[in-house]
Amino acid sequence: MDYKQRHKRLRLLIKKLNSERKRQAKKTDILCNDLIAAQRHFIKKLNTINFTANFYESIIASTDLSGLLCTASSLIKEKITDANISFFLREAESFELFMFYSDRPATSEKSPTLQSYGDGAQRLEDYFSPELVEDICKANKVCTIEDMFAMGLQGNLNVLNKISAVTIPLGLFGSSLGFILIYDRLENKLTADEIDDICAVTCGLSRAITSCQIDSRKSKIEN
Repeated sequence: MDYKQRHKRLRLLIKKLNSERKRQAKKTDILCNDLIAAQRHFIKKLNTINFTANFYESIIASTDLSGLLCTASSLIKEKITDANISFFLREAESFELFMFYSDRPATSEKSPTLQSYGDGAQRLEDYFSPELVEDICKANKVCTIEDMFAMGLQGNLNVLNKISAVTIPLGLFGSSLGFILIYDRLENKLTADEIDDICAVTCGLSRAITSCQIDSRKSKIEN
């Protein structure tokens, strides 16, 4: 075998080795990325479990509906600081609204308005008609403000276009109890992880709401 042939075979061997090295390096990168993604997913699951456990532990002794929702609002605000949180609960022919901006239900005089988001002094809750509330309940899914517009939300667009809002359904066994309304400035849009964490506690919260409503009805009958 002459020098040229040996040199050619050596070049082919080196090329093959380099190709194999690159292939192995690519496999290693994919494996590392998968491990990192799995670790992030695991940590997210742990955070969700921790939030859910703390949430249920905090509401388990609640027997008063207003107190229950006030506690729930405070716990949710620990996840999404500064957001406005309201609860719309269905009634026979209308709905009941609970707004919490502090450690107690808000009153019309003390509730913050949407002035900081644009012109006008209305709260977002003021734009919710019984028909819109019913349509959101029937949808029984997480609804964005775009979904609400499609369902008939109407109001000052200078205001509404400057906020981010979602509704998260409350219900048991396929029956809607109402929903949670969460809204904030457009730049503070809720993340998918935050929405997932809140959705994780709605089943237990819905059971607690139902229990409080039953106790309230019994108390009224007895009195």
